[in-house]
Amino acid sequence: MPYQGATLVEHVVDVVRQRCAPVFVIAAPGQYLPAVNAEVLRDDVRGVGPLVATGRGLRAAAEAGSQWAFVCAVDMPFIDAALIDMLVDSAENLTADVVLPWDGRDHYLAGLYRVSLMERVNALVAAGDRSMSALVNSVDTQRIVMNDGRTLTNVNSRADLALLDT
Repeated sequence: MPYQGATLVEHVVDVVRQRCAPVFVIAAPGQYLPAVNAEVLRDDVRGVGPLVATGRGLRAAAEAGSQWAFVCAVDMPFIDAALIDMLVDSAENLTADVVLPWDGRDHYLAGLYRVSLMERVNALVAAGDRSMSALVNSVDTQRIVMNDGRTLTNVNSRADLALLDT
């Protein structure tokens, strides 16, 4: 989706790269992606949902030597490095496995996850549960209240994006 002279995925990757390295983008098999400044990993099967993709990203982050991974959707035009900073700062003082922003609801795809959760993800998927809420509700999760939820806004179409500009 076009956004500010590039695409939304390029924009999100550029923001995440300000605080995270390496950066992984998980995409469906055959899904078109523009050239991004990240390592692109492909799901084995199309349409299996974000939990499977999260597990793949956690494994890649663990293999890269990380203890934590910032997991986010690529449809968030207002995401900023300050969100990542806030989650990381909070995690330093917590024993939680997951640190999520909360503005009246959980934002699973804008959170900080311990990479050691990849085995929990695998167990959930093997049991037939593919929801992010199943993961978050089965581990120690801390929610950080955000007063301004604009950073967490996601868009699903060009029409959604156009409405934000008005």
